[in-house]
Amino acid sequence: MTVRSGERGDDGGAADRQVGRRPRLLKAAGLALAGVLALGVGTAGWAYWHLNDNIKSVDIDSALGDDRPPPAAPSPSPAPLPTGALNILVLGSDSRSGEENAELGGGDSGGARSDTAMVVHLDEGRTEATVVSIPRDTLVTRPSCPLPSGGSTSVAYNTMFNSAYSVGGPVCAVKTVESLTGVRMDHYVEIDFSGFAKLVDALGGVTVTTDEDIDDEDSHLKLEAGTHHLDGEQALALARTRHGIGDGSDLGRIGLQQTLVKALLDQVSSTNLLTSPARLYQVADAVTGGLTTDTGLDSLGGLMSLGQSLRGLTSADVTTVMMPVVPAPSDRNRVVADEPEASEVWASLR
Repeated sequence: MTVRSGERGDDGGAADRQVGRRPRLLKAAGLALAGVLALGVGTAGWAYWHLNDNIKSVDIDSALGDDRPPPAAPSPSPAPLPTGALNILVLGSDSRSGEENAELGGGDSGGARSDTAMVVHLDEGRTEATVVSIPRDTLVTRPSCPLPSGGSTSVAYNTMFNSAYSVGGPVCAVKTVESLTGVRMDHYVEIDFSGFAKLVDALGGVTVTTDEDIDDEDSHLKLEAGTHHLDGEQALALARTRHGIGDGSDLGRIGLQQTLVKALLDQVSSTNLLTSPARLYQVADAVTGGLTTDTGLDSLGGLMSLGQSLRGLTSADVTTVMMPVVPAPSDRNRVVADEPEASEVWASLR
């Protein structure tokens, strides 16, 4: 049989062309994959930089120096994550700075106050926590505090607790709490109106149960007694409500805030952020965007380490209490620490 050379040549040429194209196709695919990976790494790098850059911080340790209660003893053995006892002052500020805060808070933009103050104590091992709320209407002795511009504030007697933040910012808030409690604040965390509302929205809302009807014209919140799923703006209104419940004092509001803290813990526990990178980024952006910390927590690494050390903590492991108080003799609309009960609470956190 005669084999036609033209036919054989055509088949061989096609095969040669396919073999020749394969390295080029593989090279193109490799370059495309490299481009996608580079884009992913670049996006991740930008996201990390953005979130890290979101966090504002204050160097409280340098400002206060050594005139403070002693820190807790460090853990005796090293561990991948910190496990030692820790005390954190958490403030919710009613800052009106920025358009979003102004819309949520109202009022002028000339300053801010500590609308909420909680000392969060993490036990050794970080499997349990105690949250102690300090009523903002508590009359205290406010110590002399250093000012960022130089100089210091004067000692003030029988003055409102939340005035410390107003006159001296985070540094004075920490020093006043340490003076009041005798407990070293290892860290400071502050979140503003906008940041809190965005965090709740990023988590998909929060479910709370109220024991009584709420109708507060100031916070614009109206809820019937029962269980409700709140968005960020409603949750913020709940945290600020005082006139629509109980006797209209700050003490009733503290109960709502503590309920909200536990509800947020439950919501975080039930939301598997690791399965949704977009949701995780949204939550991280909300948290860092409204946050001011001390310099020990002013990075994603610092916040992630703290968060990972608390990953087993649930609302059932958290005890919420209020500093024992009684009406102030000088002003029945204000309160003072109820001794010796208040001192006993603080001693349990040392």
